Order: sequence, then structure tokens, then C-alpha cells
Amino acid sequence: MTSELFSPLSLRSGQALGNRIAKAAMEENLADEGQLPGRHLLELYRRWAAGGTGLLITGNVMVHAEALTGPAGVVLDEAAPLEPFAEWAKAGKSGGGAMWMQINHPGRQVQTGMPGVVWGPSAVGVELGRHSSRFGRPLAMTPEQIDATVKRFAVTARRAEEAGFDGVEIHAAHGYLVSQFLSPLVNKRTDAWGGSLENRARLLLDIVRAVRAAVSPSFGVGVKLNSADFQRGGFDTDDARQVIEMLAPLGVDLVELSGGSYESPAMTGRAADERTQAREAYFLDLAKDLVEASPLPLMLTGGITRRETAEKVLDSGVALVGVGTALSVTPDLPDRWRNGREADRHLRPVSWSDKALASAASMAQVRHQMRRIAHGQAPRPGTHPARALLCEQGRQRRALRRYRTWLTTTRHTETTTSRAV
Repeated sequence: MTSELFSPLSLRSGQALGNRIAKAAMEENLADEGQLPGRHLLELYRRWAAGGTGLLITGNVMVHAEALTGPAGVVLDEAAPLEPFAEWAKAGKSGGGAMWMQINHPGRQVQTGMPGVVWGPSAVGVELGRHSSRFGRPLAMTPEQIDATVKRFAVTARRAEEAGFDGVEIHAAHGYLVSQFLSPLVNKRTDAWGGSLENRARLLLDIVRAVRAAVSPSFGVGVKLNSADFQRGGFDTDDARQVIEMLAPLGVDLVELSGGSYESPAMTGRAADERTQAREAYFLDLAKDLVEASPLPLMLTGGITRRETAEKVLDSGVALVGVGTALSVTPDLPDRWRNGREADRHLRPVSWSDKALASAASMAQVRHQMRRIAHGQAPRPGTHPARALLCEQGRQRRALRRYRTWLTTTRHTETTTSRAV
């Protein structure tokens, strides 16, 4: 069975993807000692590589050793050894598809108790009601810290290419640092990085320019962007349209559309304003508003589990279908679609009324499946979300102790000298 879903896609960089199915980034939280990829991440990506996707995008790889989304996050900076990343790239490309690294900085979305820094465009904390204390209180970044962050993204991209990755995706969605600068609800600055959309987009545009200058022309560069933040007065679809136009002349290959943040977790299908209540392809309606005018190929991610839905996404004019959660349960889903089959298992739904807690449990369920695959086991999608969340919290505590030791011993010199930048 053939369709556009299994036709190649040529990118501006000259890279050709074998089909229109991408494994979207999902935060694995599987770093080994030293915040490095190890055998479990390699096994996970070998399984996905064998499943038939045209593009694999890693979960968050952090550009700043002192700023992680979670204590088991992978860090690629100037000091990291390159060989573990070369092995990771090799594993991801073992099935013939392309392997891109998602690169990110959490900004203010750093868990309370984590060592290092909690930064944001402004001193505006994450507001989650009774769960707000889960995150540290951010400090507004200085111009010097902003410039240093731009350089960090470029360093990580350059080293990713040296390790054998085919491209990088700059994370500017889901309420992380670049998304925080884009949001008028979080970015209250009155200098060159705040106010107008052009100013709020300056960090993203500077990062893209620096990354493109640091890598070869044939290396892929993508951006993950919210189609909307799903918060009243926040970054919206019209803003997204304008930012895509700003990115077009900068050598970007594609823009992945998603949505939401920890405050409004639309990426798990639970937006605060109820605009992602479709069971699949949460952001398709918004993508339709963007695709006609977009000068760049768009990738759409969010709740896609069936081939029929994937075909519908492509029919809308979107160039690439991003699949995340479904691949944590059925790692060979693209090959199944190619052979006229569907997934026969799905994650147990989380219907808790507390949206912040439900989002955390949903993400814990996904990571539970990824860990099972990484350990050579079959996924277990029927795992109760409460059990997955409790197990996740225990692993996080152990990982936090390990990360704190690493940061204060191995990276002691860098830690004490980088506070200002």
C-alpha cells in the first residue's frame, strides 16, 4: 500500500527524508552517569530506527549543564565527550532514516530543588495553582546571559553534527526558554528582547542564525514552535504565522507545530481553553490556518495514532506527520501503517480533574513505556497512571542526587564561573 505518507520529502538543506513520518521528541530522562547517552538510550533508538520512520528527533538535549528540564537529562556542551553521542547517532540511523537532535534550554521550567540556575526573560514564575511550588522562582536574564545562551545553542548544534547527527531541532515551544521569550505573558521586558513580537522573537532568530553559521549547509535545522500557547493574552496563531515568516530567510528546513506549556498542557490534549479536545491531531485546525501562508514546510505533532489521521494531516498541506506517544507503545507503527495494519495497544487514559497532575501522569506513562523498550521489554500500556507517576518520582529523586554530585564535582569550575553568564 503506497500513499504520500510513504513518499520522500526533500528539505532546503538538500537532505531527503525517506517518508513523511517523524518520531517527534519525547523527553526520555534516560541519561547515564555524566548526563550522557548510554546503552538504554541506544537500545531505545535502535528499536525506533527499525520501525520505519523517515526521521527520528531525540528528546531534549540540554545546551547548559546548569539548566535541565529534569535531573536525568542529557547534556551536550563544549565539555561533554563526543563518543557517546556518536554512538547515539549511529543507533538512530541504523534503520536508514535521519536522526536529528532536539536542543533546548528550560528557562524558568526547572524543578524546585534542582541545582544550577532558573532563568527567564522576566522574573515571572510558573503558575500552576497549588502545584506552583514544583518550579523554582526565575531570575530575569541579563543581556550577557542571553548572548551566552545563544552561543550555547550554536556549540551544541556544531557538536551534534560532529557526532554524526543529521540535524537539530531548536525547541521554541511548550513553555521552555525560547517560548518564554515569545510569550507576552512571561516576557515583560522593556529592552530589545521585549515588547513587540519582533523583539520577543529576537532570541529565537539569533539562535537560528548562530546555529546555521556553526553547521554545514547540508545539516538540517528545524524549529519546534507553538501554534498557540492556549492562554488568554499569550502567544497565538497569528504570532506563529509571523514568526514562521521571520524564520523563512534564515535557512530553516522545517517548523514543527505543537502547542501549550506546563501551565496549559495542550501537548497532552488538556489545554486550559478547551481548544484541543479532538481525540487525535490536537492542533490540526490551527495548522490549517498556518499552512496556506507558510513559506516553510510544516510538521504537525499531537495525538496522532492512526494512519487515517496521518493521511488527513498530509491532506491539509502539512509536509510531515509527527508521532510521539503512539511510538512509545508501538515502536514499529510506521511499518504497520505501510502494511495496512494499526496499533493494537493504546495507553490507559488519564481523566483526572487536576490538569497539572494529569499532565504529569500522562508524561510519566509515556516515559514508563520508553524505559521498558530501552530495557528490551515489551511496552505495558495498561500501567495505572498513578503507579507510573510514583515510580517516576522515585527515579527522579535518585537521578537528582547523581546530577547534583556530577554538577558540583565534575563541573565545579564551570559552575562557579558561569553564574553570571
